Parts: sequence; C-alpha cells; structure tokens
Amino acid sequence: ILLIDDNVPAAEGLRKLLTYKGHIVESATDSRSGLQATESFRPEAIFLDIGLPDTDGYTTARVLRGEGFKGLLVALTGYGQEEDRARARAAGFDKHLTKPVGIADIEQVLNAALDS
Repeated sequence: ILLIDDNVPAAEGLRKLLTYKGHIVESATDSRSGLQATESFRPEAIFLDIGLPDTDGYTTARVLRGEGFKGLLVALTGYGQEEDRARARAAGFDKHLTKPVGIADIEQVLNAALDS
C-alpha cells in the first residue's frame, strides 16, 4: 500500500496501523515523490490525498492511470461533497473516503478490493 499525503503525522499513524494489520506500506508527501514511489514500490493500492502541495490528487490520479496503474486507487481527503466524489470518479479513483476516516473503513475498502 502506498500512502500519498502531505499531512505527515496522519500518514505516519495510518502507515503504522496498516503495518500492524500485516500490510507492507510506504508513504510519500507530494505528487512527485508519490509517482516515483509507485514506479519503485509497485503498490497494489494507493491512498491519495487530494490537497497536495505540488499537484492536486485529481491530476495525480489521472497520471497514475495514464501510466498504467491498475491497482486500487482511493481518494483519502477532506473534500467530501458530491461534486468532489464525481471529480474523483472522473479522475480514475475507485473509491472516495472523507477524512477523518477510521481504520475499519480503510480495511473494508482494502478487503473488498484486494480479496476479490
């Protein structure tokens, strides 16, 4: 799992929880480093914040899909209006989770996608 989020404490907390649950997790704090990590790490799932400092998550999602990323792509964001969800779908996200989100919600999304 790759976490791309500029909120370092939140990403680190989620990384620790997911690692504790048995996942191999890496993280990045912006779009550029997230795209680089995708190439080297080859994640099955990416949790991607929309409000990144360099390029927004919608653009990053389109780049990921354009470069052939076929895994689970989840928007993990504070933007939760229906318009935000529609933009996420159009950009190539599979799921949209609005912060704050619990580990149970994340595990449900992962289990549904990765166990199928």
